[in-house]
Amino acid sequence: MPVPKKRQSASRQGKRRATWKLKAINLSICPDCHAPVLPHRACPSCGTYQGRKVLEIEAKEAPKEKATETKKSKGKEK
Repeated sequence: MPVPKKRQSASRQGKRRATWKLKAINLSICPDCHAPVLPHRACPSCGTYQGRKVLEIEAKEAPKEKATETKKSKGKEK
């Protein structure tokens, strides 16, 4: 198998890798709720796609307060 005779310089390596960059995500705005949405997908916040309802979205629950209550009660016992 052929092997390179000489080492490539760092500048040549950098020139070759100059096109290895990340692209920004193309986001569009949902016309109903104005949330950012990936193109050609249903809106995760309101469930619409092309002006019609395609997903049933449940309301998000409020965070549970049990974790904060247990921390407060532990501090009082000491």
